[in-house]
Amino acid sequence: MLSFFKKKPKSPPPDILASDTDIEKVYQEGRATVTDLIAPSALRVSSNFVQVGETFAKTVFVTTYPRFLQTAWFSPIINLDVPMDISMFIHPIETTEILKTLRRSVTQVESQIHLEQEAGKVRDPILETAMRDIEELRDRLQQGTERFFKFGLYMTIYANDKESLEKSSQFIESLLESRLVYVKEAIFRSEQGFASTLPIANDELGIANNMNSTPLSTTFPFVSSDLSSNSGILYGINRHNNSLILFDRFEMENANMVIFAKSGAGKSYAVKLEILRSLMMGSEVIVIDPENEYENLCEAVGGTFINISLSSDYHLNPFDLPAVPENEDPKDVLRNNIANLVGLLHIMLGNITPEEDSILDRAISETYAVKDITPETTLRSFTKEQVPTMSDLYEVLRNMEGGEDLAIRLEKYTQGIFAGFLNNLTNVNLDNKMVVFNIRDMQEEMRPVAMYTVLHFIWNEIRSKMKKRFIVVDEAWVMMQNEDAGSFMFSIAKRCRKYFAGLTTITQDISDFLSSRYGKPIVTNSSIQLLLKQSPASIDVIGDTFFLTDQEKFMLLESNVGEGIFFAGSKHVAVQVVASYTEDQLVTTSPAQILEREERKKENV
Repeated sequence: MLSFFKKKPKSPPPDILASDTDIEKVYQEGRATVTDLIAPSALRVSSNFVQVGETFAKTVFVTTYPRFLQTAWFSPIINLDVPMDISMFIHPIETTEILKTLRRSVTQVESQIHLEQEAGKVRDPILETAMRDIEELRDRLQQGTERFFKFGLYMTIYANDKESLEKSSQFIESLLESRLVYVKEAIFRSEQGFASTLPIANDELGIANNMNSTPLSTTFPFVSSDLSSNSGILYGINRHNNSLILFDRFEMENANMVIFAKSGAGKSYAVKLEILRSLMMGSEVIVIDPENEYENLCEAVGGTFINISLSSDYHLNPFDLPAVPENEDPKDVLRNNIANLVGLLHIMLGNITPEEDSILDRAISETYAVKDITPETTLRSFTKEQVPTMSDLYEVLRNMEGGEDLAIRLEKYTQGIFAGFLNNLTNVNLDNKMVVFNIRDMQEEMRPVAMYTVLHFIWNEIRSKMKKRFIVVDEAWVMMQNEDAGSFMFSIAKRCRKYFAGLTTITQDISDFLSSRYGKPIVTNSSIQLLLKQSPASIDVIGDTFFLTDQEKFMLLESNVGEGIFFAGSKHVAVQVVASYTEDQLVTTSPAQILEREERKKENV
């Protein structure tokens, strides 16, 4: 007998019966995600720290604040050169709810005060202070000028080893405790503390303090000044946060700069560093050097060094006229030059009466007319050899009614001991990236005249051809001693922006500079100011001029060489001027280093 049995089919595998949703889930779990890529290879959670890969992290949180918080009290922590993450959780509370709570608190405090009074106890200042604070807060909350918040402040500190982590943690704790702000470590909650400071806005610690708007505003974190830009040169290190101060003065509303410092504070050092770095960025520089401090730098960069003295072979003719730009009226150019010459003669001749001033104005115009240079003629056809000299003015004054006395006083500049410098045709040109006019060997009484004449010559050259350049006037207080010289320098500070130029004024005699009626206007017309170490005698003047706080004034008094405050527009930071070894050898003004360098030169010869 044959029997046939039908074989029962096998059940399909589970994955075949799975739904499309399950299949998609399995597929997604097998994919590599961004989280997989950035996740550490290992995470170790200890009682008081978390180890993420090779990095150790510890979280601390603030538990207690003082009764009063100063503005920017948290800025030393933010600017601290320690890797850390900081989280602030601000949870607003309804004003009506907090008013109910404060009403109960007032009742409790008043009851306590009455009980102690009935018991005959001495008044308790703590209870009375608490009462005043609660009532004041209730008034502000009711008026809507304050809000109430729950505020949590957490900091996660990072280090490469446990020792460094503990050291950084203890330093931060001591820094906060010096401000009566007390913190605790997230013991046995290190993982939650670490997660609370990640940029995911998740408060897993949940530790907060009650705080109203006024003290909460003092924790505003963005108080670190920064002067780093995408272009420009390095001026120094930001002492607030150790960032670089990179800046381009020509990107400001004007490229003017003033530098105030006491002798030996490093002002010439800072300027020479700026010159060296600006030359590498394509700027041209012209320097008026009263103490022969720029010769070594000038030689190193292949510049032109011009020694201005009574016996020098270099001469400048004050009557020179600038090449007239296409967009300017030749008549205006001549009139401006005559006005500048009148200012120079005021310095040369001393006290000038209004009558003598009128005679000088007419005499200069006639001196030009003798050479056929008048407002009606075109100035573009004249060369430097055709313009008059000081001797021509002397002859005009001798033959002019009322000019005899002026001619006698001018005689020492045409035939006397000072004739060589001002009474010759100009044989100086500025066709170089760096030009230095050294007036160290000029007699003391002639220094203001020499500085004015050199500055007048430079200004004519700047007006003739537009280039990116700046003029450095060292010991500018010499110019400010004379009314006309100060006025001329102020006019340059106002007008040089139109010719793509900037004026740098340097002085150590701050009182003399600012006592001039043109001193403060020059400061206010300078977008950049650098204040280095100051003397106690001048710190009040500096403080009033720049609206410094007491802390900033103390900083300038206690600064080391090359340290101070750098102003750029509305921003200012504490700066430390730094240089490489090679730069230092080129720009140093230390007598010991200069002597050592000269000895090395002799040995090489």
